[in-house]
Amino acid sequence: MKERNSESLPAAPLQIGDHMALDFLNTVAQVDGEPRDFFQRGEDVVRWLEAAGCGSAGIEQEADADGLLKAARELRAVILQAVQRKKREETWQPEQLNRFLRSASSHFELTLNRDGQYEYRRIYATATPEQQLGPVAEQAADLLVNGDFSLVRECEHPDCTLWFYDRTKAHRRRWCSMALCGNRAKAARFRRMTQS
Repeated sequence: MKERNSESLPAAPLQIGDHMALDFLNTVAQVDGEPRDFFQRGEDVVRWLEAAGCGSAGIEQEADADGLLKAARELRAVILQAVQRKKREETWQPEQLNRFLRSASSHFELTLNRDGQYEYRRIYATATPEQQLGPVAEQAADLLVNGDFSLVRECEHPDCTLWFYDRTKAHRRRWCSMALCGNRAKAARFRRMTQS
């Protein structure tokens, strides 16, 4: 039986993709060699949206929770397929993403910040699951249209499936996180060298 490393079991999806759409994809991650979906309930999606800064009105009814979970998993699959195809320089069809984009409804709202200065923020409608996911759909559309896909990468560790946008100065990022996969690769390389 494989021994479980508690360090490899994150309690929540990691926000290490340097782009909201990629962090959304990273809500499915490899844990002990098996895919782990961090979206098990609608509340998980709400927590992710709040952590990503999207805010959410929460879930008032069980049907809304089920609907939000289903919609989040569907949107994630749509984004993953589009990102993979774009990365391979293949054409991808925007119809499914457009359905989420059409559902998004937002407006700007002026507020005073702590310094007494006016600022504005975008407020999204949250009446439907698709509306709650509107900010993610918009970020995915922006990535697919404006993103530099030479900088959109999957982690190079063979046991990892996480995506990231390489915003480093030299654009040589190889790992989803140096603390996770980078260190695992270094340790494996060290073991191979000492066993030779």
